[in-house]
Amino acid sequence: MEEVYTVLKGFLDPVFIVFVLLLIAFFVCVAASKKKTGALILLLSIILLYAVSIFPTANFLCHYLEKDYINNSSILEQNTDVIVVLGGGSKDINALKNTFLTEITAVRILHAVEVYNKNGVKYFVCSGKGTGKISEALVMARLAEKLGVPKEKIRIEDKSMNTWQNAAELSKMFANKNISVGIVTSAYHMKRSEREFKKYFNNVSPLVATYFYSSFAGNSVVKYMPQSEDLYKTSIALKEIAGQLWQRLK
Repeated sequence: MEEVYTVLKGFLDPVFIVFVLLLIAFFVCVAASKKKTGALILLLSIILLYAVSIFPTANFLCHYLEKDYINNSSILEQNTDVIVVLGGGSKDINALKNTFLTEITAVRILHAVEVYNKNGVKYFVCSGKGTGKISEALVMARLAEKLGVPKEKIRIEDKSMNTWQNAAELSKMFANKNISVGIVTSAYHMKRSEREFKKYFNNVSPLVATYFYSSFAGNSVVKYMPQSEDLYKTSIALKEIAGQLWQRLK
């Protein structure tokens, strides 16, 4: 019964519903029109939607971005000087008159605090302006303080809007380029982050907080059904690949 329930939930996913409706529209188009150009474009759209919305595609792209950090994750050394946590998004809820971190950013802070508690560092830097009324870095700093990081160790960098600015702004904060810097971000984003920070600092370590790649567990039918979660992962992966290409072009 559990497997049946899982498949039924998959049927209710908006992406799956749109996929089915597009299929119906394709067959109606083929049956009603002698001109096949429109039907061909519709078919190609259906194939593309299916390809980017299934688990194997999303997981393949995520593995491509994250593979270097799955088996070779770095451990922060005792004498590391700085942990810098890169923001992954924040949002305003006007009814509550407050700015909240997205789940990705919150997990990055939790991981950074865990590393801090195990090793201790001189400075705990929260980096990112964000789009909320309160800067993302400030919201991150408040959470880190609540979780036990001493206020005097926290530094707020609330000017950067992207990865290369994260690195450039941190460089302005620390004149000594030989300090050891531990970067806390998601695995898919780590390679690009390392490249940017290594332009300014000589000793950079990756401290991966989250992974999108996963070993499949569940009903194998759902694995090949178009789902919103997998479309989201594919979207994130493609944007990151585009970011890496742009970084190389620069």
